[in-house]
Amino acid sequence: MPHSATSFTSKLPEVGTTIFTKMSALAGAFDAINLAQGFPEFDCAPGLQALVSKYMKLGKNQYAPMAGVSALREAITQKINTYNHCSYDPDLEITITSGATEALYVAISAVVRPGDEVIVFEPAYDSYVPAIRMSGGVPVYVTLDPRFQKIDWEQVSTRISTRTRAIIVNTPNNPSGYVWTREDLLQLDTLASRHDLIVISDEVYEHIIFDGRKHLSVSSVKSLAERSFICGSFGKTFHITGWKLGYCLATAAFMVEFRKIHQFMVFSVITPFQFAIAEFLNEPEHYLELSAFYQRKRDLFNDALKATGFDIRPTEGSFFQNAGYAGLSEENDLALAERLTREIGVASIPVSSFYAAPVSYKVLRFCFAKNDDTLLKAAERLGKISWQ
Repeated sequence: MPHSATSFTSKLPEVGTTIFTKMSALAGAFDAINLAQGFPEFDCAPGLQALVSKYMKLGKNQYAPMAGVSALREAITQKINTYNHCSYDPDLEITITSGATEALYVAISAVVRPGDEVIVFEPAYDSYVPAIRMSGGVPVYVTLDPRFQKIDWEQVSTRISTRTRAIIVNTPNNPSGYVWTREDLLQLDTLASRHDLIVISDEVYEHIIFDGRKHLSVSSVKSLAERSFICGSFGKTFHITGWKLGYCLATAAFMVEFRKIHQFMVFSVITPFQFAIAEFLNEPEHYLELSAFYQRKRDLFNDALKATGFDIRPTEGSFFQNAGYAGLSEENDLALAERLTREIGVASIPVSSFYAAPVSYKVLRFCFAKNDDTLLKAAERLGKISWQ
């Protein structure tokens, strides 16, 4: 039988609609409080909005340079120099992207060749593995408990083979909230140097870290920075997830290959918004105050959850809180997340969605980037769960 002109084989046959889209749709259908998808309920700073308007009125409405507006790349350079104590050339080593997801996709595409293996820590954000597979690569998993307190580096070492090309890291981690330590970076540096691995680091929650911890960027270790793509985002930092503005840092040689792909994906990203963020970055308090802002919300939500029976270990970073229920119910987490959305009107994410194979950790992820009254109302509803 001849092939149909419209028939083809899917490149990602196992991939469907993301759990974030599914749970948000379910939340909408049942008028539930949406603590599933990770976006702030509150708006960005009025001053930032005013800057966008300013630059639109100044006529900054045409294509930006492919690498990004120079003022923004220079502002990022200054910020990195000041707070990460390392240096990146704004012309050769920084590219502005359409969100961190594009930065991650481009970095993976630039590095991974058919048959290459890539180490992925799971639970893992869901964009990593599809990008690896689209390049013909093979994800190799280091599987951790979703509330892990440390990384088992001996386990990591056993997953590396002669075909391992790269390793993807995420700190603070989504969804575990784990914040990498200096020991983690040194262990990574040892393995990456020994096996000549390229590191792709997702650091979008760099300014949302709690209890006195510090964000330790991969770029803070010189030998790691020399073999790394570091992906960041303004969306989480400035409550502007809908703007889809991110960036990538890498050595000049790496960035040449990165830009070859970036230019044919989006070429450049929204111009007046880049100018606005460049000026907004001149006042560091806009991001230096973020940890305290979100720690108060984390603590408010966690205190309100005490009456629910959930096992709560305060997240170290990000604006997500995991809640365990192993001693309360035998339901799998997807079934429970769907039931809670329908019955009590609170949507969450089942943490099993961040794993490649079925797991039974019995943990839900809640986003606390919401107004206080929303968090308190959600906790009140969660206190009325009928456990099965």
